[in-house]
Amino acid sequence: MRITGPGIWGEPADREQARQVVRRAVELGVDFIDTADAYGPNVSEEILAEALHPYDGVKIATKIGNTRQGPDQWAAVGRPEYLRQAVELILRRLKVDKIDLLQLHRIDAQVPAEAQFEALAAFQAEGKVGALGLSEVSVAEIERASEFFTVATVQNRYNLTDRKSEDVLEYSEEHGIGFIPWAPISSGQLAAPGGPVAEAAERLGATPSQIALAWLLRRSPAMLPIPGTGSSAHLEENLGAASVRLDDEAYESIAAAVR
Repeated sequence: MRITGPGIWGEPADREQARQVVRRAVELGVDFIDTADAYGPNVSEEILAEALHPYDGVKIATKIGNTRQGPDQWAAVGRPEYLRQAVELILRRLKVDKIDLLQLHRIDAQVPAEAQFEALAAFQAEGKVGALGLSEVSVAEIERASEFFTVATVQNRYNLTDRKSEDVLEYSEEHGIGFIPWAPISSGQLAAPGGPVAEAAERLGATPSQIALAWLLRRSPAMLPIPGTGSSAHLEENLGAASVRLDDEAYESIAAAVR
């Protein structure tokens, strides 16, 4: 998301730098990258193709059904004919015959949810999509979608300061669904001096962002955080969270604070 322009709108200031960040991620072992046709719009997917095609084992997840009319203007569009057009354009931009993971970015309240789920199932049946997922949904919506296709992933906002999707995370873990938290780094006052995140970071020789990500990784085996970045230095800091091992003291002190 962050490899596009300011506010995830338009072109990045330096497109080649954006490509370098993407390539550096793969060099460091990243094999799953999440994007959406709305990022840019289209720009993020184009950059991924320019930097990585033919991908060589890197899985690209993208999202459809949430459109952009400006930097802060979003509108869900779930009409089946629009979703089909979006899929065809993504295949062209990513230069692939099959999308690894396609997620419904938002359920359009103006269109029957069943029609949107049927469209996704059709794309998979036609071989245009490998796996299907949802974004910003409830447990009930996951269950409804599961009547039409296997829900492989759910992408909801979840971090130390926003755990409204706790029930969705638990449901995902129980049913073998990958949980992809967006905006995963937010830790608010927990990272302020004297806070549990700051204390854990100092004691373990990590940054607060790394502690926030490490806490999520320990929270559930279904967890797959997708921290965004537009710089190689920030990318490397984020990836350093994978090697941080929170001890029980750090994990529990943070858990108690976020409760």
